[in-house]
Amino acid sequence: MSKVNKLKEKVLKAQENGDIASLYVLESEAHELLNDDGLQGFYANILDLALEKLTNTLEAHRQMDMSEVQDFATARALYEYAIEHYHAGKNKDASALFEVLSGLTNDEKFSKAMKLHQISADENLNIDNFLDKIADIESTQRSGTFYISEFQKEAQKLLDNA
Repeated sequence: MSKVNKLKEKVLKAQENGDIASLYVLESEAHELLNDDGLQGFYANILDLALEKLTNTLEAHRQMDMSEVQDFATARALYEYAIEHYHAGKNKDASALFEVLSGLTNDEKFSKAMKLHQISADENLNIDNFLDKIADIESTQRSGTFYISEFQKEAQKLLDNA
């Protein structure tokens, strides 16, 4: 069996199990073996599972637990989806997703960060200005979070004006 077919088999098993975390484990292998269309499908699978988990979470009236691996992976997938919208200039859509994310988990730091993302999108601050003037990318990288979690002093002005 080829490497691509082995990967597809692993992906299918993870999908069947609703295992977003396992799909993220396969991410580097997917980048190595799949073409652009295959990668788009790979990420579409992650997003589909994340949206399903989001629906289930909202219907159960519960918050996601960031210490639980599937909830963590789901939050990551939804965050990446929101950032894609923000990057594409779809600020209203991005803002709505950030708002949902801000109340989705039990992680206070994540919630506060999502509020800043939301306010930036609501203020029609484009993604480049957000990254340059609001986000502190170096500190975020040091913190090791999957989301922009550290901010410059300018961010406080946004909060004060919101």
